[in-house]
Parts: sequence; structure tokens; C-alpha cells
Amino acid sequence: MAEKANLFEYNDDSVRTLDWKEHIRLRPGMYIGKLGDGSSPDDGIYVLLKEVIDNCIDEHTMGYGKQVDVMIDQKSVTIRDYGRGIPLGKVVDVVSKINTGAKYDSKAFQKSVGLNGVGTKAVNALSSYFKVTAFRDGKEKTAEFNKGNLTKEHKEAKTDQSNGTLVTFTPDETVFKNFHFLHEYMDNQFWNYCYLNAGLVINFNGKKYVSKNGLLDLLQRRTNEDENRYPIIHLKGEDIEVAITHNNDYGEEIFSFVNGQYTTQGGTHQQAFREAFVKVIRDFYKKDYEASDIRTSIAAAIAIRVMEPVFESQTKTKLGSLNVSEGGATMKNFVNDFLAKELDNYLHKNPTTADALKKRIEQSERERKELAGIKKLANERAKKANLHNKKLRDCRFHYNEEPTGKDKETILQKQSESTIFITEGDSASGSITKARDVERQAVFSLRGKPLNCFGLTKKVVYENEEFNLLQHALNVEDGIEGLRYNNIVIATDADVDGMHIRLLLMTFFLQFFPDLVKNGHVYILETPLFRVRNKQETHYCYDETEKQAAVKKLGSKPEITRFKGLGEISPDEFARFIGPDMRKQPVMVMQDTHIQQILEYYMGKNTPERQDFIIKNLKVELDLVDEATAPAATAG
Repeated sequence: MAEKANLFEYNDDSVRTLDWKEHIRLRPGMYIGKLGDGSSPDDGIYVLLKEVIDNCIDEHTMGYGKQVDVMIDQKSVTIRDYGRGIPLGKVVDVVSKINTGAKYDSKAFQKSVGLNGVGTKAVNALSSYFKVTAFRDGKEKTAEFNKGNLTKEHKEAKTDQSNGTLVTFTPDETVFKNFHFLHEYMDNQFWNYCYLNAGLVINFNGKKYVSKNGLLDLLQRRTNEDENRYPIIHLKGEDIEVAITHNNDYGEEIFSFVNGQYTTQGGTHQQAFREAFVKVIRDFYKKDYEASDIRTSIAAAIAIRVMEPVFESQTKTKLGSLNVSEGGATMKNFVNDFLAKELDNYLHKNPTTADALKKRIEQSERERKELAGIKKLANERAKKANLHNKKLRDCRFHYNEEPTGKDKETILQKQSESTIFITEGDSASGSITKARDVERQAVFSLRGKPLNCFGLTKKVVYENEEFNLLQHALNVEDGIEGLRYNNIVIATDADVDGMHIRLLLMTFFLQFFPDLVKNGHVYILETPLFRVRNKQETHYCYDETEKQAAVKKLGSKPEITRFKGLGEISPDEFARFIGPDMRKQPVMVMQDTHIQQILEYYMGKNTPERQDFIIKNLKVELDLVDEATAPAATAG
């Protein structure tokens, strides 16, 4: 009884004060959002990279340094800017003392990304190795750290290097388990920096990034010229820049930025743009169009500069500022006044564009009215089904909900980790349902192979019961702003039928909800193909090479199991594969990809070209394990 009482003692010894690095390492989500392994664009390793580069960009914005060099060698990152360099006497403090920086003085960094009080300290604390060197007026100063602890402070020395700062860090693998950098994500990140900072040059592993036309270049890269309904409208003003076009995709695609920061979750500036665009269009055409008809198929970008921006979290992905500066115009009025003048003038001066825009809006209006009847019936069915939706096993935290309670940062992290697994069949969904984390992981079960929806209109989403229930489960009927799960993971068997189901689901998302793919929400779950074990050890292998390595390591004829389907993996084992070490492959739309052409090639009619492609890419899987080394593979 005495021992039990001690568990609940509350005295002086119960109170503990953490130093800055201990707190960051204990609660990393408060500083960098979710951790992840690099398979998602918002995973922690990319936030670490961004925190260091943001400081380089702030220097450039203030007129110091036109070039940033970035090199990633396996898991080590090196970043060099050519700004003013950290003052030599403050090199250690700036990267290791919380709330230390120059950006608290708005005169020094008037419109920076954010206060330099936390960012680099978080990178330092979450890195197994961190080194910073400041070059300033012919002198240099270096400091080295391990997990935030100073290991070596070098004395000041003479140098012939140009002014600036050099940072090298290696993310701590005990925090970011099995992490890897995906260059496709960094490619977008570096381009965004250049679009928003005219004249900035970023060199990444030998590749040069530079933009002359800002957001115009961004939309040209992120849209397909053949699909755009009119030439991109590009408008610039003081502290604001906008680019707009419409295409043939469903949904909205809006890129929003503040002070050079890509706000992936939008915020007050993006909402102000959405409302102002609708108002200006209605006023210009003198017709009360539905807001959804005006914004359907829009591809746009807005960038603004704000004095001392307020973000809703340390990761700065959603702007909360209501005004553009203290005592200045509201965000809503600032954006509306700019568009009311500049967009209205542009449309008057370019009647061909104005006519094309009008036709696109009226096409959306016709399509919406055609859907109205079936949509009403389908939604009534979905509401009834949602009360007892046997296909969905929901989770507690959702991506679109407003965090409440004291520990908002922890709730935000759980929301960012919210995941829905889309499975096929009862056996697979049963294993995942039993193994999942009920707080953050939901399961949606398909009845069988979904419909190939290539070439069909959105009417099929409402006519097909499974598609309709899926869109309601995801809450994306009216756009991805209300998306309930940050991660949509397709979980199918690793056989021919499973691969086909993957393709059919990817076709569904690319055809009707391309924003989900373009914004990095859709993944393929990777599960092991083999289990290799003896009485002492068990190895799960994701390919033939890993299997051979495991057999070699265990020796003396280990038991080899080939998993033919997800249902053959026990819930206890499945928990390993959808836990912290989960492997998932992102579904990505690469630059210059024409979605409709790709879907037509792979999911359309069986053309001779596709037959040739299949023949040329046929693969035969051989069991390379020597029969003398291991017994025959078993199933189940």
C-alpha cells in the first residue's frame, strides 16, 4: 500500500523544470508538427530543413545574399547562405538559447517568416549532429552540438570566405526513425522559395533554381497549358501578388504564401482571396453566380507580406493574422480592395479572357444543376448509411476539427497524423481494425473491385454507393478544406488483384479529387511480403533482397512465410506495420504530368501502345532462396 501511495505523491520532488532542449525532444510536435519518416511533405525532416532555409530567405528579403547552397548527402544536410552572417559573439546563443534572435526588432526583420526564437534551436535539439559557422568581415566562428548539447566551441579565426552562415545537421534517427529525404518534395519546396523571392538562386545538389516571373512561373509549372481555359492572369501590387486561371479539373487548387512561407493549410489570407474573387466576379458580370461555380476548377496562387504575422502553430502552415499590420487594413479589406481594382481592370482590358472565364463558370453551373437531382437522393442515402456505416470504422481525432482543450499542440499533432486506410474485403479490414490506433486511424472497407471511373462524369460518384460513402467519409464533396483525414492510405494485397484495386482507386482520386493527390494526402501502404524466422529471431521482409539477407543471417533453414494477402497477417503483427515504423509510398503528380492523358493511357481502351508497354515491363518473380538453405515457403 505504501508503494501505491508513493505513485500519487505530489511534493517538491514531483515538480521538474526542463531545459529548452529537453522540452523540444520530449514534445517535438509542439515545435515541428508530426515526426514521420519523410514519406509525407509535412514530415518533421522537411520542417527542419525549412527552419534553417527560412533564416536564409529572411536575409535575402532584407537585401543581403542572393544565393543559398543546399547539399544533402544521404542523411546529412548542409546549407550555406551569403547574408550578413550571425554576429560572432552570438553564434552559440542564437542556435541554443530559446527566445534569442534578431527578429524581435521589427526594424531589422520587418516582414520575416517568423521570430528566430525557436526554429534553429529545434533543429539543433533534434539533430544527432549540428554544426554552425558564421562568416563575418573576414572572421569566422564555429560551434558543434549533439542533440542540443554544445560539444565544441571553436575560437574565432581569420577567413577569406564571403559573409554568411553555414549550417550542417543530421536529424536524430532515434526521433525520426527510418527517415529518408524525397527529392520530389524538396523540389517543390525550393521552387516555392524562388517563386516568392525574385532573383534568389538556390543550388541543390548541383541543380539550379531561379524564377523571374514569380507566381506566374508557379502556375505555369503546376498547371498544364493545354488544360487551362484562358491565359494565366498575373497581378502584382505592394505586398501582394496573385496568379489565376481555370482548368478542367474538379475542385479548387489554391497556393497561398505569407512572407515567403507556403501556408499549406491556408488561413485568413487564403479565405480573403476566395471571398474577394467571388465578389469581384459577381460585380464584373453583374450576375449572382453561386460561389462554388465561380471557384470550381480554379488554379490560383496568392502571396502577401505581413508585418509580424500570427500563425496558428510553430510550423507556420496556417495564417491567423486578421490585419496586415498593427492598426492597418484588415486582411479581408486588403485583398478585396486589390482584386476589386486590379482584376476588374484586367478583365475589362482582356475581353477574350473575360469571355472564357464566363463560359467556364457557366459550364460549372450547368454541371451542378445536372447533378442536383441525383445528388439529393445520394446524400439522403449517405446520411442514413452514415448512422450505421458498416464500411467505416472511425477514429477519435480528425484533420478538419478545431482543437479544443489545454494541450492544443498535442491535439494538432494527432490531427495531422489522422489516417484512413481503404481496404478491400472483410479479412484485410478485420486485421487492420483490430491492430489500429483508434485515436488516429480509421478504416474504410470496400466490397470488392471498385468501378473504373475514367472518362465518367462526377455523376458516378453519387450513383455508385461505395464512391458516395467514401466521399462522405472523407468529407470532400465540397472541396478538400473539410478533409477529415490528413493521410488517405490505400491498403491492398500485394498481388495482381490488389495492384488493380490500387489503380482503380488512384483513378478515382485523380479523376474527381486531384487536389488530394496534388496536396500529398494519398499513399500506398507497403506491407512485408515475407516473414523469415527461427526460434530466436523474426524478420519481416519487403522484397526478395531483404528476404535473402534475412535467410543468410539466420542460417540453418529458417521458416519462410509468403504473405499472399493482408488478411493472412495477424492483428498483432499488423500493428507493427501501421505503427510508428509504417512504410507508405506517396502518390505524386510530377511536374508537366497531364493527368487525363495518363489516365487515358493506363485506364482507357486497351491500345497497342499499352500492350507493348505491358510486354516490355513484364517481371518474373523468382524464388532465389536455395532449397538446401531453407525449407519450402509456407503460406499463411
